[in-house]
Amino acid sequence: MVCNCTYEESTKYLEPLQEILKNYQTIEKNLVPILQDVQDEYGYLPRDILSEIATYLDLSLSQVFGVVTFYSQFHLKPRGENIIRVCTGTACHVRGGSEVLEQIQEELNIKNGQTTDDLSFTLETVACIGACGLAPVIMINDETYGRMTAEKVLDVLGEYIE
Repeated sequence: MVCNCTYEESTKYLEPLQEILKNYQTIEKNLVPILQDVQDEYGYLPRDILSEIATYLDLSLSQVFGVVTFYSQFHLKPRGENIIRVCTGTACHVRGGSEVLEQIQEELNIKNGQTTDDLSFTLETVACIGACGLAPVIMINDETYGRMTAEKVLDVLGEYIE
């Protein structure tokens, strides 16, 4: 996403970035912490913001993109307010995790890795949540839901749907 806006809107759009950059010297080793702070502020890493960061650190845009695409913690697209992680590990798979995933996909009309149009939810699969005794397990933000079934999905999602 690129800010196609007036000068005043552009200045306001870049204010959070400028505040973040004030906290860092213009050295390459600060790239990852800057990216983390920027993503916390904007929710993802817009291309025009990455270009500003590259200029600030005297790096090429491709160097910055290389780091962003290397680490899975960074996101180039807007993400939902609620991040749903569905465990696809062995214990969860054996106990019906794929049915839970299918139900979530059907209810939200998105697939793994996608975000709802209203930016309410992003759906991700993960290899393991670390709660195998509660399989199948999902997480929504920092809340863990164990012993999930396709039937329970509506109730759990209902807690997050306004």
